[in-house]
Parts: sequence; structure tokens; C-alpha cells
Amino acid sequence: MAYVDFETPKELIPQIIEMLSVAKESGKVKKGINEATKSIERKAAQFVVVAQDVSPEEIVVHIPMLCKEKGIPYAFLPTRKELGQAVGIAVGTSAVAVENAGGATEKLQDILKKLPKHEKHESREKKA
Repeated sequence: MAYVDFETPKELIPQIIEMLSVAKESGKVKKGINEATKSIERKAAQFVVVAQDVSPEEIVVHIPMLCKEKGIPYAFLPTRKELGQAVGIAVGTSAVAVENAGGATEKLQDILKKLPKHEKHESREKKA
């Protein structure tokens, strides 16, 4: 799992799942790799969660790099199934992006304080 660049603290996993469950009801959550990627590229995402058991991993390897480039915090959950259940779908999902946490805003802020900080990477594009 080359794309997993840090381990989400175990005590945060239940908090992330709970926050996603509340956010899907009262906020706006994008589900799936394509939707999450678009949300990140548009800088609409406030927080991104990626599953650790994605195969082939090449389909999500760009997400952490893109999040760093855009300055968007992210975390990892152990399984796609867990991530899918957290956002209320019957199947697993590889990535989700929280665009609006709704009633889970306070929970999200608490999670963000406890996550490791990531350095923002400069875009590969040349500056004019």
C-alpha cells in the first residue's frame, strides 16, 4: 500500500466513521474515486477519506498527492466496506470527500486537530 503515507490513529477511526455518518445525513459527501477526485481538484472538499485495502492501488495512488497539493486534509480507513457503510451505501467504496460536514462540523474540526499535519506540495506546473 504505497499510497498510505501515514497511519490514521486507531482512536480516530470510530470518530471518522461517526462523522461521515452524520455528514451524509446533514451535509454533502461525494462517494467514489471519481467524485472524490473532482471534489479535490475543485477545492470543494474539506476532508477526504481513502480505504487502505484498494486493489489495484494505482486507482487511488493520486488522491493523497492531490490532497497535499491542494492543502486538503485526508485520512485512511482500514477497509472499503467500512468506508461504504459509514456513508450509507451497501457496497464498499475506495474514497469519499466531505464537501460540507453539516451537523458534523464540530466532529470534523476535532478530527482535524488530531490528524498529523501534511506539508503542502507545490504544483508541478511552472509558475509564469
